[in-house]
Amino acid sequence: MRHKKSFNHLGRTASHRKAMLSNMASQLIMHKRITTTLAKAKTLRTYVEPLITKSKNDNTTSRRTVFAYLQNKEAINELFREVSPKIMDRPGGYTRILKTGFRKGDGAEMCFIELVDYNENMLKTPEEESQKRTRRGRRGGKNKTEPKVETQDTQKQQAGTTPEQEDAPVEQAVDSPESKIQSTEQPADDTVVTSGETEEKASDEKKQESEKKSVSKDKTTETDKGKSQVKAESKTESKSQAQTKQKKEQQQKEEKDKVDKKDSEPQNKTDESESKSEDEKQSGESNKEK
Repeated sequence: MRHKKSFNHLGRTASHRKAMLSNMASQLIMHKRITTTLAKAKTLRTYVEPLITKSKNDNTTSRRTVFAYLQNKEAINELFREVSPKIMDRPGGYTRILKTGFRKGDGAEMCFIELVDYNENMLKTPEEESQKRTRRGRRGGKNKTEPKVETQDTQKQQAGTTPEQEDAPVEQAVDSPESKIQSTEQPADDTVVTSGETEEKASDEKKQESEKKSVSKDKTTETDKGKSQVKAESKTESKSQAQTKQKKEQQQKEEKDKVDKKDSEPQNKTDESESKSEDEKQSGESNKEK
């Protein structure tokens, strides 16, 4: 009989219930989120949160008391080293239960139970979310038109001036308030532009564009000609250098040949004189014998 027993027995004996809750608590500390039934999650909340408050004082007595419940050294190290510094400023309510529906087999109500400080999506403040959302609507008032200031570059682009015309001074056109008043005071007949004038403007713009293109083509052809001339000059220079080298080599060879000839001429002369003297001697001996 359940006389004044308010807690949920979960259909288990006391030893089975304590072992199951200590195992679930250690897994929650290690993984920061577990899936279980709603009844077990509610009992686990009352079991784990007092242990987390104990972990705020990291000393031997608190470690021993928590170890008496969990019986897992890895879970205790995780609780005292990583979880307790994050939860130090929170005065209770360390866990959150999120319902996920009913189980198919027996229809039990399932849920997540997790540590509050480890769910980054839930920790985002509404201010941060509102800053990220940017809405680009067109319901606002009309944009205020400000007077545009035309510079020299914009006038050149619109008019399509050639490089010869760019040298001429160009005045900046600024819409002053006096000019606005004068434009408003003028009659409407002056502001009307006929179709003939628009056609003339279009034809003038086309002519200016064609002139621009022709000038740019002339520039490109001039640059190409300059490059070809430089290449031809470099080729002629290389040919002339090769010819001068050949001439120098021929001259050196001729000088060497001349020196060799000079050296060989006296030797030939001596040989000839010796041969003549020998012939004379032989001829004299033959005459004596006769």
